[in-house]
Amino acid sequence: MAAPPDGNLGAATYSYLRLYNDRNGDSHFEEVEFPLHELESESSAPVLATPFQEATHHGLRIVPPGWEREWSPAARRMIAVYLSGEGEIEASDGDVRRLLPGMVLLAEDTTGRGHRVKQIGDEPVMVVHIVLPD
Repeated sequence: MAAPPDGNLGAATYSYLRLYNDRNGDSHFEEVEFPLHELESESSAPVLATPFQEATHHGLRIVPPGWEREWSPAARRMIAVYLSGEGEIEASDGDVRRLLPGMVLLAEDTTGRGHRVKQIGDEPVMVVHIVLPD
């Protein structure tokens, strides 16, 4: 999340990493940013929020040190929220990104070669997956 330097929280933005595939089935990354809006509250200071989006189910995964998964598309459209540990993800176009605590990834590469993922370091990766409608 990035707040503007003037302190106007109403103009803050939220960003996430999108992984998608093109018409040829190759996966690519895209940085996506959208605005946060101030919600007024009678009992406290305003909060920043994005609109709610529909989800079908969710789960928590803990990935042990040394874990790797070779090329595979995402099983479903999903959001991955990284809570702890560190990983690395590679799109089929060769672009590699680090997966760090606090990062949000929208995986939409559900066809084609997909991506590969590995855990890095000594700490397990804890990630929440939120499955989205097709």
